[in-house]
Amino acid sequence: MEALELIPQVAAEFKDAFGRESGGLMHTYRCEDAETIVIALGSVPDHHIVVDERRAAGERIGVLGITSFRPFPREQVRDALQHAKRFVSLEKAFSVGIGGIVSSNVRASLIGHPITNSTVIAGLGGRPITKRSLHAMLDRAVRDELEFLEFLDLDRALVDREIERTKLDRRSGPAAEILSGDC
Repeated sequence: MEALELIPQVAAEFKDAFGRESGGLMHTYRCEDAETIVIALGSVPDHHIVVDERRAAGERIGVLGITSFRPFPREQVRDALQHAKRFVSLEKAFSVGIGGIVSSNVRASLIGHPITNSTVIAGLGGRPITKRSLHAMLDRAVRDELEFLEFLDLDRALVDREIERTKLDRRSGPAAEILSGDC
């Protein structure tokens, strides 16, 4: 039996035995009629609060939490997004050349299914992802104003300072001094 079949079977048995969800491959929250779906890896409890607030304002927003990255639940993701107009993959990691690993897998699941999508990198270095930031990001998402790849709450002054430093001093390795302001 393949893992894609085994994990849902064990999750169903767990629910029968204990009366609650165990996690499975993914979970959805208010996605049934959502036009915009935020996708994230793992637990997304704060996202639920923002979704409820936006739903109360009349927006059709949902959340899809991927709880099993390998095996990736391609068919389940495709089914969850089949009626959505857009998705935003909220990532806490960034891979140069790929962007977010979750969004690249979601896009692969949706080949042939046109849908507006963006990758938003957030929470780098353990920074909190605030409700205010999520609301601002969703304001832009529902207006289809998000770029293909964006960074949430990026300290642009810090990045610009590091870019300027590398122009003057092209050495390899970490630049902790510039990042901490101790140079």
